[in-house]
Amino acid sequence: MAQPQPIKQQILAFFFSKPAQRLTPGEILKKLRLSREKLESIQVCLAELAREGKIVRLKKNHFALPDAAHCLTGKVQAHPDGFGFLIPDDAARDDIYLSRREMRRVMHGDRVMVRLDRKQRGQTEAHVVQILERGQQRLLGTYQEFQGEAYLIPMDPRVGPAIPLAPGDQKPDRGKVIAAEILRYGTGFSPPQGKLLQILGDPDDPEAQAQAIIFRYGLPSSFSPEARLEAKSCPTTADPEESASRVDLRPIRTFTIDGEKARDFDDAVSIEKLDGVYRLYVSIADVGCYVRPKTALDQEAYERGTSVYFPDRAIPMLPEELSNGICSLNPSEERLTKTALLEINGQGEILGSRFVNSIIRSHARMTYTEVRRILVDKDPESLERYRTFVDDFKTMEELALLLCEKRRQRGSLDFDLPEAEIVLDLQGMPENIVRAERNIAHRIIEEFMIAANEAVARHLREKEFPLLYRVHEGPERDAVEALASFLLSLGYRLPQKKEKVAPQELQRLLEACRGKPEERVINRVLLRTMKQAHYAPTNIGHFGLASSCYTHFTSPIRRYPDLTVHRMLDKVLQGKKLRPKERDELNTYLEEAGKHTSERERIAMDAERDMVDLKKAQFMMDKIGAEFPGFIVSLANFGFFVELENYFVEGLVKLSSLTDDSYHYYEKEYLIKGHRHGRKFRLGDPVRVKVTRINAFRSEIDFELVAQSTTDQPGIIHR
Repeated sequence: MAQPQPIKQQILAFFFSKPAQRLTPGEILKKLRLSREKLESIQVCLAELAREGKIVRLKKNHFALPDAAHCLTGKVQAHPDGFGFLIPDDAARDDIYLSRREMRRVMHGDRVMVRLDRKQRGQTEAHVVQILERGQQRLLGTYQEFQGEAYLIPMDPRVGPAIPLAPGDQKPDRGKVIAAEILRYGTGFSPPQGKLLQILGDPDDPEAQAQAIIFRYGLPSSFSPEARLEAKSCPTTADPEESASRVDLRPIRTFTIDGEKARDFDDAVSIEKLDGVYRLYVSIADVGCYVRPKTALDQEAYERGTSVYFPDRAIPMLPEELSNGICSLNPSEERLTKTALLEINGQGEILGSRFVNSIIRSHARMTYTEVRRILVDKDPESLERYRTFVDDFKTMEELALLLCEKRRQRGSLDFDLPEAEIVLDLQGMPENIVRAERNIAHRIIEEFMIAANEAVARHLREKEFPLLYRVHEGPERDAVEALASFLLSLGYRLPQKKEKVAPQELQRLLEACRGKPEERVINRVLLRTMKQAHYAPTNIGHFGLASSCYTHFTSPIRRYPDLTVHRMLDKVLQGKKLRPKERDELNTYLEEAGKHTSERERIAMDAERDMVDLKKAQFMMDKIGAEFPGFIVSLANFGFFVELENYFVEGLVKLSSLTDDSYHYYEKEYLIKGHRHGRKFRLGDPVRVKVTRINAFRSEIDFELVAQSTTDQPGIIHR
């Protein structure tokens, strides 16, 4: 006999069967033919469905489907002047204006549902009918007092002009940077209210500025006592009994290759070559041996999702006892690993692969710089110091170049954008910003890790085991069409087809502009058209790598998805089979884990970017009034951003500072143009600017245009 549906499902099913209905809880009770005592359950279910955005509450306690009520969902984007816009979840819909009255009970970043009412003269008015998710729970700003009342002046002016603070024990000095949480959100009749949590310091204090970023993104400051206790109980050396059960790779020459400042080493590589066939060993720290599911360590690692790396500090996913201790592949120390063994021919084709639980001993902790000195500089001192290993590195270089060429042929995108490296002094303040080096040693590790990740993904897919894939969708057609229009202005043609663009076409474009003046700006614009890669249990391939099957396996110390892949590989190595119920539970878990870890990755990336921007602003503090050459890298309706040639620092030239004309931004044409004289500013145009204002607290750098170079072809950099 079939079981009756839960009330929540019955309510939704009824509304979907009659989508135009607008009903009260009592009317729903009658329609579903439920007893009177179920009314409270119906009211609870309606409240849950409204919070989820699946139905909407209307006037006089009526409920309906969103579409039936002409509703849209999206995020609120506030303006400092008090009005705002709804950015619809449906990207095809235009932004919706929100009046100051509607903005009184919502805040910047809130996800809401609005009802669209068409008024006279064809105007549409939006009314907020449901707040689905709050975008602001914690606030940053400066402390002020007005008429004896305490206020937080938000760092982000879109949050509001001033937030009243509840009375408390702490009383900061005026102007100090403070952190607060929201106690009560605003309504149509009363403002929001906050509670002071922490006094961070003076706005000009570099450490207060850094702590503000850490607080803004809700990054953890310490591990829980339970997680610390578990970490301290972990062994400091590999267990002999466990080691004896593993494939012994200790005799094989094995190396870690990382940056000079790296402290944790979760991947090591070894290589052999026989009869033209390469045997590549990629050994990864077996973190799963020490971080068991459902332990305090595991729960905290899951919540963090990833390590966060700043120029002057790191917020690790795992405690130091693991990340720098037993899980770090330190030189001359025995470590438990999972190893991918790949056999590759002279054309870069994978002939076979297998995967084992192993034990290794790293023979040397190599840096990218040392390997470059050996392979590129032929430095006599380095060649002598590592003479036993030189042939290994030469063989690695051979194989890496083969794998790179193989990826290039299939269309893998290889962006060449210089990255900034912040050079800090002993006090942690930036003393220089230089171009980060990317040499053959980086290429070796990059190619070997990609090969291992693909091999593991293929193996688990062939075994029909669920896993978190690393997936990447291609760009939307609208974005490609806009890109094609911009490229045409530079003399490049991107084929337009009905189907989506292929990665090979974009790779050919990158190769065509390589080494030319416009290369940097084309790389930037093309990168902006790309969607962000994420984690999901459904394999849709990886567009950027032109890979049909890809995962993350190689960094379980700092990425939680890699740890989940290790656990799936463990099940396969043990010969386990999944029962249908177990498979369903695993798929449900991976769906949620994919969303959570993708979100944590985005938060980490945003925080890292903001911290780098802060360091850049701190670096420019003593350069106000100085002039620098640069080029335009981004356009907006309020101005254009200029990147300095020498320092990889960006600043804003506001249109309001251009007094010779009235300028307008033409988004589709990628240009800013003067109304009277027709003067144009395009992406890539070389300019000379003067530093006029720095607000390190907000990581803001303002430039003033000094001169614009004349070019024979608009938008192309001539240097």
